[in-house]
Amino acid sequence: MKKQAIFNWSGGKDSALALYHTLNNHAFEIRELITTVNADLERISMHGVRKSMLQKQVQAIGLPLSIISLPTDIDMASYDAVMKKELSLLREKGVTHSIFGDIFLEDLKNYRVERLKEVGLEGNFPLWKRDTNELIQEFLSLGFKTLVVAIDGSKLDKSFAGRVLDEDFLNDLPENVDPCGENGEFHTFVFDGPIFKAPVKFEKGEVVGKAYELSKGNPENTVTYWFQDLM
Repeated sequence: MKKQAIFNWSGGKDSALALYHTLNNHAFEIRELITTVNADLERISMHGVRKSMLQKQVQAIGLPLSIISLPTDIDMASYDAVMKKELSLLREKGVTHSIFGDIFLEDLKNYRVERLKEVGLEGNFPLWKRDTNELIQEFLSLGFKTLVVAIDGSKLDKSFAGRVLDEDFLNDLPENVDPCGENGEFHTFVFDGPIFKAPVKFEKGEVVGKAYELSKGNPENTVTYWFQDLM
């Protein structure tokens, strides 16, 4: 009998590759994709992609989607409470595993595993500890296509926003930037590949900059993120 699982879907390349491997791993049955969305902006948290584009993307994949809406200024305690409630409901419905596309961030993985334990779920990480250079080459060789939709302006120039992630993009990355953006350097929106029934159609809007305070109450210590809008 297959293990009943949810998949934590960000819409980006790591999620897409992890989902590809999970779908080819007959040990799991994906009950649904789970995505957190900013309730005030109706966009995917961190990626800035419109909810409507997320829905088009998931329709092209053909799996059920559950959206968890969270306010912009939610604190960690409130976030944990919301997620615990949602995960507890899924556990009651027979879900036993929660799958992520994380690669090498130990603190994040440990946090996820501990939160899952509280509701009786196990974490699964198909890409864990794999070399990111090999991962991005595998991603491209499988025929995935993805657009860079968010970048950390302290690590990459604004011009990287809105580019297709291909060999030219990788060659242009500074040496200190991970090719999978695993340190948060950039985020992507996957619009085609082997998990899609058809490509996701979109138009590029403007590139918007948004400043974030790195330490609360200290406006001088800020970083600008650049977001490529998709419609």
